[in-house]
Amino acid sequence: MTGYGRAAVEGETFAVAVEARSLNHRYLDISLKLPRPFLPLESEARSLIQGQIQRGRLDVSVSLAPVASRRLGQVKVDTALAREYLERANALADELKIAGSPELMWLLERPGVLVAGEAEPVAPEDGWPLLSRALAQALEKLVAQREAEGQILLKELLAIHEHLRVLVERMAARVPAALARREASLRERLKTLLGEVTLDEGRLAMEAAVWADKTDISEELVRLRAHLEQSAALLAGGGSIGRMLDFLAQEMNREVNTLASKVDDLELSQAAIAAKGILEKIREQIQNLE
Repeated sequence: MTGYGRAAVEGETFAVAVEARSLNHRYLDISLKLPRPFLPLESEARSLIQGQIQRGRLDVSVSLAPVASRRLGQVKVDTALAREYLERANALADELKIAGSPELMWLLERPGVLVAGEAEPVAPEDGWPLLSRALAQALEKLVAQREAEGQILLKELLAIHEHLRVLVERMAARVPAALARREASLRERLKTLLGEVTLDEGRLAMEAAVWADKTDISEELVRLRAHLEQSAALLAGGGSIGRMLDFLAQEMNREVNTLASKVDDLELSQAAIAAKGILEKIREQIQNLE
C-alpha cells in the first residue's frame, strides 16, 4: 500500500528529520538513506522499520542539521587579523593623506575575519534517541495512511470474495445436473450406435461411473470452500494478512485449474473461467495489502 510520513525531532545541538514513502510490493524492500554520522545505526533503524512494516517498497531518507540557536555560536571572529587589516588600512590612509577610518562592515567583509566553525561531530549513541523518535513518528503517519487505504481495499476484497463464494456454490449445485446430462447423452449415443440392439444397462452404468469418476470435482469444491472460509476469517480478523491471502489465492487458483480440466459441462466450464478471473482480481488487490 502507498503512504507517506514525515517527522522532525530537535535536540540541544542538532535536529533529525525523517521522510518515509511506501509503494506496493510483494515483499518488504527497504531503501534507507542515512547521513554519515548515523551509518552505524543502520541495523537499529532497519529493525525499527521492520517492526512497523511487513510488506511494501519503503524509501526512508534521514537528514541531520544543527539547530538554529547553535549556528551563531559556530561563527568565529579572527580579531587579530581584523586588527591587522585596520592598522594597515589606517597606515595607507595616512600615507595617502586620506581622511577617515574603515567602517566595521568593511572589516567584516575582509577574507578570514569571519570564519564559520565546523559543527561538532555527532556520536551515534547521542543520535539514536532523536533518530528513533523521528523515525517512529514518521512511520506512525505512514501507517495511518496505509490503514485508511487498507479499509477501502478490504471492502472491495470482501465483495470479490462473496462473488467467488456464490460462484463455487453455483458449481456445486450444477454437478448433479451435469452428471444426469452426461448419462442421458451417453445413453442417446449408444442407442444411435447400436440401433435395434438391446442396450446393456450394466455396461451403461459402468461407463457412466467411469466418466463420473474422471470428472468428479467434489474434492476440489471441498478444498475451495475451505480456502474461502480461511480467507473470510483472515479478512474479518485484520492485521498483516497479505501474504497469507496471497498463498490462499494461489491454492484456490490451483483447485480451479484442476476443476476446469475435469469438467465436461458447459455451465461448469464457464463458471470455472469466471472463477479464474475473480481470483486474478483478488491476487491483484492482495498485492496492495500489508
